Amino acid sequence: MTAASGEIMGLPALERRLRQDLAWLEFPAKEWVPPLEKNGKRVRDVVIIGAGMAGLAASAELKRKGILNHVLYDRAPEGREGPWVSFARMRTLRSPKQLTGPALGLPALTFRAFYEAQFGRAAWDALGRIPRVLWMDYLIWYRRMLDVPVQNETTLAGVHAADDLLELTLECGGRTETVFTRHLVLATGRDGLGGSYVPPFANQIERRFWAHSVDDIDFAALAGKRVAVIGAGASAMDNAATALESGAARLDLFIRRTDIPRINKFTGIGSQGVVHGFAGLPDEWKWRFLDYALRAQTPPPRDSTLRVSQHAHAHFHLGSPVTALAQSGDGVAITTPKGRYTVDFIIFATGFAVDLGRRPELAEFAPHVRLWHDRFTPPPGLDNSELAYSPDLGESFAFQERVPGACPALARIHCFNYPATLSHGKLTGDIPAISEGAERLVRGITRSLFVEDREAHFRALEAYDTPELLGDEWTDADRKQDANAPA
Repeated sequence: MTAASGEIMGLPALERRLRQDLAWLEFPAKEWVPPLEKNGKRVRDVVIIGAGMAGLAASAELKRKGILNHVLYDRAPEGREGPWVSFARMRTLRSPKQLTGPALGLPALTFRAFYEAQFGRAAWDALGRIPRVLWMDYLIWYRRMLDVPVQNETTLAGVHAADDLLELTLECGGRTETVFTRHLVLATGRDGLGGSYVPPFANQIERRFWAHSVDDIDFAALAGKRVAVIGAGASAMDNAATALESGAARLDLFIRRTDIPRINKFTGIGSQGVVHGFAGLPDEWKWRFLDYALRAQTPPPRDSTLRVSQHAHAHFHLGSPVTALAQSGDGVAITTPKGRYTVDFIIFATGFAVDLGRRPELAEFAPHVRLWHDRFTPPPGLDNSELAYSPDLGESFAFQERVPGACPALARIHCFNYPATLSHGKLTGDIPAISEGAERLVRGITRSLFVEDREAHFRALEAYDTPELLGDEWTDADRKQDANAPA
């Protein structure tokens, strides 16, 4: 059966096809990195922190390049990696359904193939956006089909330079483990180099009165409550809608701008030119592109906004930045230029901040990481603190030293997460170009490993002695003539 004929292929049939494709492409490739030991244990060639979409794509690309001695660690239980079934609260993905995402150019590995195999072509044609939970199901299937080596419920507690290696301290199930690796990839998503951001005035009220949109929120406890959401992006709408659908008595959405952004600027120029060309832009142009996009802001999806506004007890307050918070009995008084409102609970949908000081596992390296503000002064009128604190990354997403020679081990740590955007473009967290990002990352790691091991590879070249010819395939005509000449 085939989806093209209108019938449903079935997932087992797709899996057989995918396995055949992988075999034809010699996936995984032959392992070639010389083994290395430290303290009697095999040193990992690469360790990836995070087994969400970015980590899975990076692992798949490592396998395609023959770097098989790698592992992924993720703090979440199996099947809950990334945001999709934790703090993501939208019904469907924002990205268009046809984008190939982490499929590495393999048609049978795409979400479309996964979907059509189970539900058929007609269902695909009728599908608007990809359901969020089904996308998680696809990533679980992706991991299984490519046999990605993941160790779940494991947290990175520390990283230390150890000669030409990195020493990782890992915590898993109440025990501590030490692993040595040659390269470390931080595939840690939006908050990978800092954490969630809330305005300083949030500290004026007790923590029980508020949460950030990425927190584990007990929405059932908000039934019958007055809830405020601060922000106007996708997460603001998704959290507001979830609170309303959980029975909130009233929902107030406080939006700093006088209008909600309506145009997704980067979508308008999305192309392979942007994917592959952004990293080649002069610094001034990288800054100019992203500063413009950040100032314009990304609008929340139409469906997410309608999901909120369909409730009569949802109230949109435009031109209403929060200027003060104060506890008032068992509630919180919110002050804006337009008035004062009392609520029971606040959800801050206020994004993330790059702040290496909030990542204790990177404490040894944080003072040495070069940020954009360390070497670049933006043109007048284009000051942007979010961009200024972005890491200034090398070709393979590797950190660079603020002071040359002060911390060479930084070249072994690769920032394959959202803060890499200013250096490389949107290749590290969003669906559209994650395969291209993984390929760029792994190409650099591959080159580094081969160059470092050049002596071992040269010795292998010298030692190789398997003949292709045995010497009996021809006759030397001159020697034959000499042998037949009269004595």
